[in-house]
Amino acid sequence: MKKYIFITPEGNTTSPNGDDIENMQVIGIVEDVINQDEALKKLLIENEWIIDAQFNIAEFICYEIK
Repeated sequence: MKKYIFITPEGNTTSPNGDDIENMQVIGIVEDVINQDEALKKLLIENEWIIDAQFNIAEFICYEIK
């Protein structure tokens, strides 16, 4: 079974000095799946907030990790 991490270029964060910073954000890590498609399905099922927050799933970047 494989493990994947999903990141997105959407969103921003606030730096310690109060500036808004555009960055990549980790959306989630999925384990015990066969491939990327299964990982994305599992990610969305287990994390309904992703759809509620209106992230563009097409923008997600997925990497297999060990």
